[in-house]
Amino acid sequence: MSVDRAHVLRSAATQLTRKATSTMDEVARAAGISRATLHRHFAGRDALVRALEELGLQECEAALDAARLDEGSAEDALRRLVQEVEPAAGLLAFLVTENQLFEGDSMNEGWARLDERVAALFRRGQESGEFRIDLSPVWLTEALYGLIGSGAWAVQDGRVAAKDFSYMISELLIGGARRRVES
Repeated sequence: MSVDRAHVLRSAATQLTRKATSTMDEVARAAGISRATLHRHFAGRDALVRALEELGLQECEAALDAARLDEGSAEDALRRLVQEVEPAAGLLAFLVTENQLFEGDSMNEGWARLDERVAALFRRGQESGEFRIDLSPVWLTEALYGLIGSGAWAVQDGRVAAKDFSYMISELLIGGARRRVES
């Protein structure tokens, strides 16, 4: 029987998001595999979390590419980004809480690339007059990550309907970031 690595990683992220102190046995159970099988793929928790971070980086890069951040208005691009990142939101919610545990240079470079691309979108929105200039692109980027993580947790816990994920995040962030014309 072959093991679907992506399924194992997503199951692990979901389990660890719900219970950060989950044992490898609990992670294996959540993925529907034995502990021995889990250990054949990931030598321990550190290796598992590093693999989760690698997958998270790949999925975020793919979402950024698919969102076509340079096309149309910055507001529309931000909406597309939230929609594209939604499938990876649970994984990102976990990684937001684990972000300081493993700070290898290659991972930091990956997150720095993502941060720069998202911040560039917010800068573009500021330069075009769509977004407020009193909120830094770095802050808006962090706010986006926080909303994605919070939205994912709320959906996982059943407190928010999955169909509302993109709308709620986009509307809250854009509503707060939108530049208001004073009369």
